[in-house]
Amino acid sequence: MTTLGDSALTGMALVVGTGGIGSAITARLKQQCPGLRVITAGRQGPPVQDLSLDLERDADLEALTDCLRAEAGDLRLVVNATGRLHGPGLVPEKRLRQVERSALMEQFTINAIAPVLLARAVEPLLGRDRPFHFASLSARVGSIGDNRSGGWYSYRAAKAAQNQLLKSLSIEWRRRWPLATVTLLHPGTTDTALSKPFQTFVPPEKLFTPQRAAEQLVDVLLAQRPEDSGEFLAWDGQPIDW
Repeated sequence: MTTLGDSALTGMALVVGTGGIGSAITARLKQQCPGLRVITAGRQGPPVQDLSLDLERDADLEALTDCLRAEAGDLRLVVNATGRLHGPGLVPEKRLRQVERSALMEQFTINAIAPVLLARAVEPLLGRDRPFHFASLSARVGSIGDNRSGGWYSYRAAKAAQNQLLKSLSIEWRRRWPLATVTLLHPGTTDTALSKPFQTFVPPEKLFTPQRAAEQLVDVLLAQRPEDSGEFLAWDGQPIDW
């Protein structure tokens, strides 16, 4: 059976999210899988992407299906490298009294709802006779079993919700698209804008560059087989408790 790790893998790959990790994953895929034509998608603005895509806009997701159909080659791999932890008016909560409806809604929109709607948008391009992989960045703090410090209510809950949604997706696709694989990936703490405010107590050896994170994630991703579909894995390939 052809697997995603084969050097002869050809067709299209889509990387959604052109931030630090997304850009590094794009570069790594181009280097490691020369037979793949890697297409990038994200919000307009630097860095430049091939397709304009706002995962919070239904019209953009609907247009994505037609845009990919118009491209040459079979879609073989999709990586969702988007995520949001903080921003204007959005700060990880330390106490229950800081939890607000607006923050919960914002975190769920981008960290849980967007990935499964992205999967829905690319599903029409799948085929039963060819391997396909859908991967999305999750986070260890989204693990319910591994939660020993509490806090970060909305971010934790949104990532846990993403895990459940994509676990369900993996079960459905196993029946409908037997060569498809769905994987949730924890990149480790990576030196990007997302983690920047929270790096103070991270040991230097545990703070990855985007390039190192991408190399590790792509290696894990390309090693997955259809029978592995639905796993929640860390950057080193080790499973994480749900």
